[in-house]
Formats: sequence, structure tokens, C-alpha cells
Amino acid sequence: MRVEARALLIALSVVLLLPMCGFAPNPAQQAGADFIVTAAPVYVSLAELRGEERFPKGAHLLLVHEGKAEPLVTGFAASADAQVSFDGTMVLFAGKQAENDPWQIWEVTLKDRSVRKVLTTATDAERPFYLPSGRMIFALRTTRGFKLQSDEDGHPPKFLPMNPSAKPGPLQLSYMRASVFPADVLADGRILFEAGYPLGSGTTPEMYLVYADGSGIESYRCDHGRARWGGVQLASGDTVFTHGASLARFTSPLAREERVAAPQAEYAGAIAETDSGAWLVSARATAGPPYTIRLWKPGAATMETVAAEKGVNLVEPVLVAPRTRPKRHPSALHPWSYANLLALDARLSRDGALRGTPASVRLETQDAEGHAVAMGTAPVEQDGSFFVKVPGDKPIRFALLDAKGTVLRQEHGWFWARSGEQRICVGCHTGPERSAENRVPAVLLRTTTPVDLTSASKTDNARQAHVGGR
Repeated sequence: MRVEARALLIALSVVLLLPMCGFAPNPAQQAGADFIVTAAPVYVSLAELRGEERFPKGAHLLLVHEGKAEPLVTGFAASADAQVSFDGTMVLFAGKQAENDPWQIWEVTLKDRSVRKVLTTATDAERPFYLPSGRMIFALRTTRGFKLQSDEDGHPPKFLPMNPSAKPGPLQLSYMRASVFPADVLADGRILFEAGYPLGSGTTPEMYLVYADGSGIESYRCDHGRARWGGVQLASGDTVFTHGASLARFTSPLAREERVAAPQAEYAGAIAETDSGAWLVSARATAGPPYTIRLWKPGAATMETVAAEKGVNLVEPVLVAPRTRPKRHPSALHPWSYANLLALDARLSRDGALRGTPASVRLETQDAEGHAVAMGTAPVEQDGSFFVKVPGDKPIRFALLDAKGTVLRQEHGWFWARSGEQRICVGCHTGPERSAENRVPAVLLRTTTPVDLTSASKTDNARQAHVGGR
């Protein structure tokens, strides 16, 4: 009995020693793949929407391999914003070779860690994303904040352009005076980006969608109110984002966001979904400590820390793995300097019924100082339809007027239409889930020529001071 007892004691001792000797599973290995994070002593959430620096004291990319973190690239004063290629072999990132350099776009090949410069710009170029067919998008700093830009990524395109408008070289995608910043490229080819709400004039973070040629700008959902940012699309097609102290998602069947029952924490946004369905999230218990990377299985009551560095924020986790290539967007832009916009029923809105009958619609744009300028009016038919020609690649908005010229409803934010775009909307802020009535709009029964609002008339110029002072 003594021999058996001694053998049992030795066996228990060995079992207890296993975790201390390194045989216990490493938490970071539970992610199921290598991942990359941005490590920064200071991380200023949402600074990009103010045109400011997210990493004021620098940042560097870490590759977490088999539970151990190592620099992704060397020879850089700063690196951030990793984006893995569709085949999982390369990584786009923003980097600075010297401390005073602007952020530029680079690419590293994971197999041999060779680095090449993808793009040189005069100002900061940040948050790059691969697009299909040899192009990429990124945020380019301007004197008025960041704008969306597209350019070649240096790889020969595998497909011919679907439209001559998808020409080589740089292509501006956003036309706001306020900052816009990319968040993801969706499976259908659209670009998910962040900006203030109301678009072009507000400060509450909100998420929007635009096609790869800059057309089709719209809100992702129209249940505006709470700040939301850091959106990433999951394999299911849902898009998960953060409110800061909670997570939520957009799912196809619902016109409003849906709460994600995640543990209480402060979330930095931009999650990464693993093959097992677990999420890598950047989170912290309260607003004080730095962010760490945690693994959470949806539905679980707790999260497990898989990467942490003392005194350093770890944000923007990205899996190193192949992924599905997004669909290419077949651009339909025409070689015009203007756009044609058709409203099927301007009386329809999520804001409720109008308190009068609209007789005309006024188009407004912005001058060089950001003041609203009236570009003219067009009649609104009895069924609420109107058809107008508007300036391309400029901020625009509409106001509905009654027969006396009184404003019945006014867009408070701005949007744009690409030069050569033809677009139809159901109504004013009806939401993307609203379908049109099955009838021919009255305006097209009267004429198929849009009212030209591409230049301000003398009467409208006289109103400019009034419009700009509202």
C-alpha cells in the first residue's frame, strides 16, 4: 500500500508540475491561427474622425505566432493598420521609416519578410484595405481631415476593368469637408467607412457604405442616435461594431441594430473572427488601463486574455489566414461632369408625414468656406417624384418646399453623387430596407429630361446668405 501511495503521490506531483513546465495550452494558441495587432503606448479612439493622430506616441505591428509576439517588420519608426491579403501571404500596412515621415502604404511578404513601398503621398496615407483586381483603398489626410482614396496596389490585376471609369491610378472616393475613414471591405464589394452623423456636418460616429468607384453613398442603417464605429463583417454576413461600452451588429433581416450580449468591457472595435467562430477583441475592463486582446466565444459569460503588453494598447487584431475575395463592383459611371438623381416619392421618410404638400425641391451645395449655396429648385410632382441633374463630386443636400417656398423638410447632413452617376432613391431618408411602389413616377410620364441644377441662378445666389445662415 505504501508503494502504491507513493506512486500516486509522484503522479499527482507530475500533473501539478505540467503547467509550470510549459505543457499547458497557451491561451494565444486558442485563436487557431497567427494574428497581427497594432501596439501603441497611447491610442486615441476616434481621433481619425477629427482629422487627428490615433497613435500620437507611435505604434508598431506585432505578429503573434504560436503564442509569442514578435515585430512584424523592422527598420520602421512606426507601423500600424495591418490588412492581410486574400490569399494570406502578404500584409498591407501604414508605416513611417523615420519619426517625422508621413504615414505611407507598404506591403510585407510573410514568407521572407521582404518589404516594398506601395504608395508615396505628400501627406499621411493610413488604414489600407485590399480591393479585388489589383487596387486598394485608404485614408488620405487633407487640410480638412481624411478622405477616401483608391489606387493600384502594385499587383497586376487578374481581371480587366468592368468599366473604363475604373482607370489606373488614384481615384478619389469621398467628397466631404469632414473626415471619413475606412473600416472594412464587405463581401459584396462595398466599402464600409466611418464619419460623423449627420454626414458632413455632425460629430456622432456613424457607419456608411459606398461602392469602389465612390458611387451609391448611403447609411448602413438609419436608426441613428448612439455612436457606433469599428465595424467588421463576419463570415455570416453580419457586421459587428462597438458603441464603446458594448457591442452590436447589423444583420440582414433587421432594419435596426441588434445588441450583442458580450461581457461588460470597453471595446476598441475592429474584431477578428476565428475559424472556430470565436472573436478576437480589443478590450479593457474600464477606461483607465490599456487595451488587451481577448478571445470570446459568442454566448460565453467571460473572455480570456490572449495577448497583453504592460503599459501598451493592443488594438486592431487581424488573422493571418486566407479569406474570401470580395465581389468586384461593376461600375456604371458615365463620362459626365454631372449626375442624374430621381426621387420616387420625396414625401416618404422615416421622420413621419409632412405637414404640408411639397411643391418644389431645392438643391444646396457648399462653397469653398463650407457655406451652403442654393443651386436652384425643381418641381415636385403630385406623387412626390422629381428628376434633377446635379453637380458631380460635390457635397449636396435637398430641402422640400411648399407652394409659398417654406421649408417642409431639410436634410441636415450632406452626401455626394459621383460624376456620371445615375441614382434612384425611394424617398427622403426612408432607409435602405424600403422598396419602391410598383408604378411609373409621374415626373417621367411628364418628361425624361432632368431639371438642370448644376449652376446657381441669380435668384438662388441672392438667397445664399439666408441659406448659409440657417
